[in-house]
Amino acid sequence: MPIKLEGSCHCGAVRFNILSSTPVPYQLCVCSICRKVGGVGGSINLGAHAETLDITQGKGHIGVYKAVLDRDTPDESVASSERNFCTKCSAMLWLYDENWPDLLHPFASAIDKPELKVPEEMVVVKLDSKPRYVRLPEGPKQTYEHYGPDSIEEWHKKHGEYVE
Repeated sequence: MPIKLEGSCHCGAVRFNILSSTPVPYQLCVCSICRKVGGVGGSINLGAHAETLDITQGKGHIGVYKAVLDRDTPDESVASSERNFCTKCSAMLWLYDENWPDLLHPFASAIDKPELKVPEEMVVVKLDSKPRYVRLPEGPKQTYEHYGPDSIEEWHKKHGEYVE
């Protein structure tokens, strides 16, 4: 059975539960969106089953940000993905994209329980938009200019971490 993740924002106004088959925080995205909404180092998203999301507190404090892509260029557009955050403390909670309606991607930083497993090796994606001052995590890692070859689910299955 998938693992129950319990999460919250920093101030505690928003609390939620969701079931995840892909709970290992192995992939760090350092794109401009993840760095600017998640902090200087980027964001780590988990995978979860969207239909199991249970907002147990603070639904009225959830805001949605749709990122601007290719900002300040002729190709500027708005992303289909929705980054949900607490409107009181600005903590990022999860990402949802209508193109993949069965999936929801909690930010690992929002998960309180259980303690997430430390991956043996990190995967760092979107180096093509990382400024020089952003440092990569210590320890073993694979890096990719754009995205790696595996989806979150594929990575978990390859590494024996997928939870049925």
